[in-house]
Amino acid sequence: MSNYIKYKDTVAFHPGYYIKEIVDDSGLTQEDFAKRLDTTPKNLSLLIRGEQSLSVDMAMKLSRMLGTSAAYWLHLQNAYDELITEFKSDEEFVTERVVFESLDYGYFRDNFGLPDFPEGCDEQIKEVRKFLNVATLRVLTQKDMAVSFRSSAKQLTQADTIKANAMVQIATNKALKIEAPGFNKHRFENAAKYALTLTENHKEFYQLIFKAFLEAGVIFIILPNISGSQINGATKKIGNNIMLMVNDRRLSADSFWFTLFHEIGHIMNGDYGISFDKETGVQEELANKYAEDSLIPVGQYQKFRDNGQFTLQSICLFANQIDRDPGIVLGRLQKDGIISPDDQSMKSLKHKYQIKPVI
Repeated sequence: MSNYIKYKDTVAFHPGYYIKEIVDDSGLTQEDFAKRLDTTPKNLSLLIRGEQSLSVDMAMKLSRMLGTSAAYWLHLQNAYDELITEFKSDEEFVTERVVFESLDYGYFRDNFGLPDFPEGCDEQIKEVRKFLNVATLRVLTQKDMAVSFRSSAKQLTQADTIKANAMVQIATNKALKIEAPGFNKHRFENAAKYALTLTENHKEFYQLIFKAFLEAGVIFIILPNISGSQINGATKKIGNNIMLMVNDRRLSADSFWFTLFHEIGHIMNGDYGISFDKETGVQEELANKYAEDSLIPVGQYQKFRDNGQFTLQSICLFANQIDRDPGIVLGRLQKDGIISPDDQSMKSLKHKYQIKPVI
């Protein structure tokens, strides 16, 4: 490290630069000068080369030995440190700009009220950094930054990782502001059963589920999706609570409820992390099975399939018998390849929810 720095037409000298001049002018060797200064030759050498910051103790020793003020030496160190900090801050912006290319400032501005700034302005980066409560946007590139990325997510691009981490960070920050009793698995199991009775309550289900889950120590958050995100949901332990997040990119009855109960399944199995599209593995299979069996009882579904009647009327009748939104039954039949996703005769069963945030 040099004992001076030049940046943006400004030069700042490390105190060691001036100490070297004083040593040279004194006619003493560095070893002799170090002894008079009550320090070691090694410490003096590091200080002269700018490889060690000037301490308050060393500033006092220099002031007593040379008849200067300690403030003089500390001011030199502060000026040097400030320019170093400015240089590193600008370097950080360079790397953050690369990360920021994977995010859309409009998402944060439109959904969370961040100030409007011109495109390409570094103020956008500062606002997003502050909103996410991170020291640098670089942390969003790290898998396992906030929660586990399961092994089946190895093929994710860096942009996928950045978007997933951003959404989990937003959900976590929201959850941290909410008071809830400690997680109680038995209560949560009952809350999940209660949620199943709300699949046809298209207007108030989120508020009702939020309250029921909260009483069980689970903070349920639905976020606007970041465009291009591959994330479906996430679960994370927060102190004595659990954060459960899903986004709104799939709000038709079948996909929303399956995603929700998939994440509930992860919680029931004590498995926390982020769920992405097309994940595989034992953990995902168990969560999928939990969601399927919860949404449509196995025995009743098998009888319905064996009957072989898959008309609009028969689907609605079966959905009524099991107290589920017909769209959930349709989604399962489409997933099992029994009804084509392009079957227009079933279009009326596809209901898209409108979510009103409760926080």
